[in-house]
Amino acid sequence: MRISNFPALFVSCLLLSAKVGADFYEGLTAYEAGDYGTAFRDWKPLAEQGDAIAQYNLGVMYYNGYGVLQDYKEAVEWYTKAAQQVYAKAQYNLALMYVNGEGVLQDNVYAHMWLNIASSSGDEDARTARDVVAKRMTTDQLAEAQRLAKECVEEDYKNC
Repeated sequence: MRISNFPALFVSCLLLSAKVGADFYEGLTAYEAGDYGTAFRDWKPLAEQGDAIAQYNLGVMYYNGYGVLQDYKEAVEWYTKAAQQVYAKAQYNLALMYVNGEGVLQDNVYAHMWLNIASSSGDEDARTARDVVAKRMTTDQLAEAQRLAKECVEEDYKNC
């Protein structure tokens, strides 16, 4: 399983955000034109202010090395921030980082936990990926992943 990058995803993300401003749209236009440096400069302040879509987009940029040096650990940090705000695509991508051991130690329990959460948040791809990961896990690991997912949700996605 690999993290994919679909520019159309950014457009659909815009429809979901109540906090989207001119800087975000300017960043999107720059991103779509391949001007990743400008997109990064426009989105980073928004991400630092807590905008989940901007955080997710920075995660994608760090994952792919668009406008920044490729850095899986930095991608994990931005995906985590967006995932904790119940942004399903960030939850899914974070899970895949655990599946592949990119920026984190490979861990099927945490991968399953985030895939389960992303699935509950509405990400269709997460269901399929969760079932694939589950086949690699023991009964005890599955129980642990489900317990962690439940705790994560109950604690409003903090300390996941």
